[in-house]
Amino acid sequence: MKHLLSTADLALDDAILVLDTAAQMAATQGREIKKLPTLRGRTVVNLFYEDSTRTRISFETAAKRLSADVINFSAKGSSVSKGSRSRTPR
Repeated sequence: MKHLLSTADLALDDAILVLDTAAQMAATQGREIKKLPTLRGRTVVNLFYEDSTRTRISFETAAKRLSADVINFSAKGSSVSKGSRSRTPR
């Protein structure tokens, strides 16, 4: 699975895999070194359409615990929030 956008997209086996993986990751929090190398060398971009400090921090913390570089992007004040304008080809 490359992207997970909705739990409705998960088959039963995939849902069980996600929950089992979460349990394994939770177990690492008792270790001295809490980081996992799972996403080392990867960048995670969090795009938020609405302000939510708690959600942003949770997502950022999770990515960093997996050793990812993190970029947080807010749609508010960006061209994303201005609406989409489509051009008709000539």
